[in-house]
Amino acid sequence: MLKLAPSILSADFACLLEDMQKIARGGADYIHVDVMDGHFVPNISFGAPVMKALNGKTSLPYDVHLMIEAPDQYIDSFVTPQTAYITVHQEACVHLHRTIQNIHAKGVKAGVAINPATPVSSLECILEDVDLVLVMSVNPGFGGQKFIPSALEKVKTLAEIKRAKGLSFAIEIDGGITLDNAKAVMEAGVEIAVAGSAVFGAADVSQCVSDFKAIR
Repeated sequence: MLKLAPSILSADFACLLEDMQKIARGGADYIHVDVMDGHFVPNISFGAPVMKALNGKTSLPYDVHLMIEAPDQYIDSFVTPQTAYITVHQEACVHLHRTIQNIHAKGVKAGVAINPATPVSSLECILEDVDLVLVMSVNPGFGGQKFIPSALEKVKTLAEIKRAKGLSFAIEIDGGITLDNAKAVMEAGVEIAVAGSAVFGAADVSQCVSDFKAIR
């Protein structure tokens, strides 16, 4: 079964709590929190205070995606009782293993993300230490972009490595995910799909989440 992590980057910030309650009613598995700093990616989104304002308002765990430089400086800010994952970018971490250890030391699962131009081979020495690998299927920084098909080959490669080595990391994908391509990414090996505009741009947000969750 495909797990769904709707990205609040595409939610209506004037009705953020209402939108979170809608995805919870639809059966979402996580709240995906896209954090952008205007340096690592060409956009600024929001910080920990926005995320923390939702604490206790739903039971959904946070799936935090730090698209920022020097993420070690900010990890503490995103640790809450509802934080399930904190994911950093391979391209942003000078000492990636140390950063993963830092996240684990906070009692949170650690993920690593790779951009469309970054090969899976760059993660060879870290896969045994992470809980999640996030494959970007768009260039990070903006919502509403079209899916880059080559991401599927990365997912398949990761799924094969995972099977061959008996590893346990979850495979997540983010960017251009819709009801039309969700089954294909799941069949390639994706376990968690991030969807933003496809969910929050739907006429019925809760029903859209339910439709994603019905994919088999």
